[in-house]
Amino acid sequence: MVAEWDVAVIGAGPGGLSAAHAAASAGARTIVLERAEHPRYKTCGGGLLGASLAVANPLITVPARDTVSAVTFTDRGRRGFTRRSGRRPLLTMVRRDDFDFAWYKAAVTAGAHVRQNAQVRAIAQGADAATVTLADSGTITARAVIGADGSAAVSSRHVGVTFEQQDLGLEVELAATEADRAAYRGRVLLDWGPVPGSYGWVFPKDDELTVGVIMEKGRGAETRRYLSDLVARLGLADRRVVRDSGHLTRCRRADAPLRKGRVLVVGDAAGLLEPWTREGISYALRSGTWAGQVAARARTTSDLAEYDQSITRELVPEMVAGRRLLQVFGRRRALVHAAMATPLGWRAFESFCHGDLSMAEVLRRPAIHAAIKLLGGRTR
Repeated sequence: MVAEWDVAVIGAGPGGLSAAHAAASAGARTIVLERAEHPRYKTCGGGLLGASLAVANPLITVPARDTVSAVTFTDRGRRGFTRRSGRRPLLTMVRRDDFDFAWYKAAVTAGAHVRQNAQVRAIAQGADAATVTLADSGTITARAVIGADGSAAVSSRHVGVTFEQQDLGLEVELAATEADRAAYRGRVLLDWGPVPGSYGWVFPKDDELTVGVIMEKGRGAETRRYLSDLVARLGLADRRVVRDSGHLTRCRRADAPLRKGRVLVVGDAAGLLEPWTREGISYALRSGTWAGQVAARARTTSDLAEYDQSITRELVPEMVAGRRLLQVFGRRRALVHAAMATPLGWRAFESFCHGDLSMAEVLRRPAIHAAIKLLGGRTR
């Protein structure tokens, strides 16, 4: 089997396009296979943390709809308080169709070929190349394949990724009135939900508000009720619904594979996301970039092991820390809420949002470490 491409990427979201950009920039013959057509809508809160901006800012013009410097915390709608960042913004808000399209243009400029409306049906591997079979019976062969097509799609199944945490996220995009825009400009709302580990949010995006909730899978009725109650409680029930969507987030098991032979998985396809907040864009961008860099220079399957090592070294400790914080949050929601009002809790949250500290580094701070132990959470 002769490889016609050096790198084939399945999926053109942030993970896939950052991989394509990295591979093409390194001189690899790179093709991206996307089942839809850009610009296309994707269910997502759209809040970019400092870790995401560190990857994106040097490569694209981030299409910001708002920058957030204030957070209002509520506990099931009660005991609300607002904290403000005294330095740079905490979050940059984007719409995923805008953000992904910016990455699409950057990948093409770097030399990647993007084939849209290309549905992948199967992946097979040989000694020297992998073959991707499309729905129209066409095939693509490449030395390496990077799967960025989601946790329930072809590449994840091919690699054999397994998951230990699955959550249902529901969102509505609401047309914002002038009063809404004034009330939420530069501010997000985070509400701790009625089920352990659940929470809701309001994210401002100029003329729209994204209102969403997330809860463990298997509680569909409760998740829908939480979203409906949140929208009504905030006085937004009469706003025009621009979009109404949902998605599952899946977090990998600790022993889940990241690669099978010549096929690597990144972002959601690998189950890479922060377990407490379920934030995934920064994980997609970082894992995609590393996969693209490794795949571009790899000549044998053993060369691809460098990708596994990068994930284990850089992202796994963050996921372990996030899982521990989720456990504490599930057991002691009210105390976590109170902690956000303290200088220590707010500084840790602020540093995480800015990208100054990873979740693992936050957890290693002596005062936070002691607080986690006091609240009954594991610190190792």
